Amino acid sequence: MSPGGPVPLLLVGLHGHGRSHLRSLLPLVKAGTVRLAGVCDRVAPAAGDDLEGHGPVPFFDDLPTALKRTGARITVLVTPIHTHLPLALTVLEHGSHVLLEKPTTATLAELDRLVEAVDAAGLACQIGFQSLGSAAVDAVRALVAEGAVGRVRGIGGSGAWVRTSAYYGRAPWAGRRRLDGHEVVDGAVTNPFAHATATALALTGEGAHAPSGIELDLYRAHPIESDDTSALRLRTAGGVTVVLAATLCAPAEAPPRLVVHGERGRIELEYTLDRVTVHRPGRAPLTTTHPRRNLVADLVDHLRHGTPLLVPPAATRGFMHVLEAVRTGPDPTPIGAEHQRVWEQDGVVHRTVHGIAGLVERAAESLSLFRELDVPWARTDLEAHT
Repeated sequence: MSPGGPVPLLLVGLHGHGRSHLRSLLPLVKAGTVRLAGVCDRVAPAAGDDLEGHGPVPFFDDLPTALKRTGARITVLVTPIHTHLPLALTVLEHGSHVLLEKPTTATLAELDRLVEAVDAAGLACQIGFQSLGSAAVDAVRALVAEGAVGRVRGIGGSGAWVRTSAYYGRAPWAGRRRLDGHEVVDGAVTNPFAHATATALALTGEGAHAPSGIELDLYRAHPIESDDTSALRLRTAGGVTVVLAATLCAPAEAPPRLVVHGERGRIELEYTLDRVTVHRPGRAPLTTTHPRRNLVADLVDHLRHGTPLLVPPAATRGFMHVLEAVRTGPDPTPIGAEHQRVWEQDGVVHRTVHGIAGLVERAAESLSLFRELDVPWARTDLEAHT
């Protein structure tokens, strides 16, 4: 694609997370980078909906029709996990480049099919791991490379968010491992905190490679199929240990963190805030905030100037091995009611796990799984899943 006017873009998935895409697209529309040529969803926007400032935009409830009538050169897919591959294939068949929300696909085999289809079509595909567009990732890698904190002992990650029964009731696929014969894998590790795994792997420079081993420690407090309170430990092919611990049953939300543990200090990355803090003995902490590249803008630059994509599908292979381990591993272990606080407010059920905010921090600091931290609800009879 040569330089020219705004690139016509179709947004598929108007509600839920699609609203945040509408908001992030607005500056690109105003700058003349893209033109929102249409929106597509099974459910039409409500009367008077200004689509987050975009105003009236052609609406379609059928993807092939939307692609033909809008002439979209870029299609943004913000749809349920199990629809990612089939819808991406439809988009590619109609000659449109695609930005596909994370997680990339519902299985590792589907990732292979997606990569093959993208290559065969000669089109571009960007995966919506927004944190990988942050210059903070390169900043941390540069600090590690220059030896700012000495030899790396490992990377720990922690996340504590709040999700209620309304979150799991918003769609039939929410919190499901499978639905109507389709793989879904909508758990804390694979969806809300997918960025933690993908970003940790990016810090090691091995996001495109399979880990040499993966251990899972997955639990659920909510009455769902998938995990909502999770820990995992992986070892990269290069020998870096990564432990991630996260929950959707926290008493309050906090920005998730990745911590590079070095022999002479630590580097913290708050990846939702693009903020890096370096801690070294005898020095005051040094915090810097970094710009983030919009992944649609990056895709447009790729099409116009041939610049490498920030997050092509192959760059997510390491994360997809983690998703595959979750998909094929044991069902999450229920956390007993005696270890929870449960209450209802305005018809919405809230759940917190006792002491969970501190526990995810302990796991990230010690590079330990829950079952290694003397937690009463954690199983000790699980084997590593690789």
